[in-house]
Amino acid sequence: MSTVDGTSSSSNIYELINQQNQSSSTSSSSQAAEDSEMFMKLMIAQLQNQDPTNPADTTDFMQQISSMSMVESINNLVSNIDDLGSSLLSGQAALQASSMVGRSVFVESDIAQVTEVGGRVDGLVSLENSASDVRISIYDGAGNLIDRSNMGNVEAGDHNFSWVANEDLPVGNYRIVAEQLVGDEYEQIPAYMGFTVNSVTLGQNGIGMTINTSAGSVSMDEVKQIG
Repeated sequence: MSTVDGTSSSSNIYELINQQNQSSSTSSSSQAAEDSEMFMKLMIAQLQNQDPTNPADTTDFMQQISSMSMVESINNLVSNIDDLGSSLLSGQAALQASSMVGRSVFVESDIAQVTEVGGRVDGLVSLENSASDVRISIYDGAGNLIDRSNMGNVEAGDHNFSWVANEDLPVGNYRIVAEQLVGDEYEQIPAYMGFTVNSVTLGQNGIGMTINTSAGSVSMDEVKQIG
């Protein structure tokens, strides 16, 4: 696996991808060489064991050689196309990974990170149905409620919100709880918090991507929104 950590690391990703592609290409070439060698061995064995009184027609041998050359050319073409496709896919994944670093991604979490005094925290809620009221509550490490805001009537869909910490609050992690009003009671709903992407880890040949943030690592399919 490889990690993209800022733009300067993208060249390392490309070098690793190229090495992997070269290794794959070498393996394909070796297989083709083995196939050709096997064909020649079979042809020599056929010549050595043919009936002297009824030798094989030279035309038949030429047709066999021509067929082998054609099959080998087709195999090489297919191998080259596969290598090209893998290189394009890996290069696209590396570029996408580089562009993710430094951006914000929203993932399901109850962690509100305050990185500076009076810092702002961004999040969103996703509703399957409209709600007459949605409220956002913030708790400190001891479980004390320190702030709460009501979003009022909210339609179905994704809705962003933000919370600005009071300047008397210390820097650190806080717990955020999103709730919707159902009847006369509030029920908790998932909250998606925004975190800055520090690095991106690519899977083998660029397939699969893990987003690394200060709150932990998540797969790309867990990202609700890219800020």
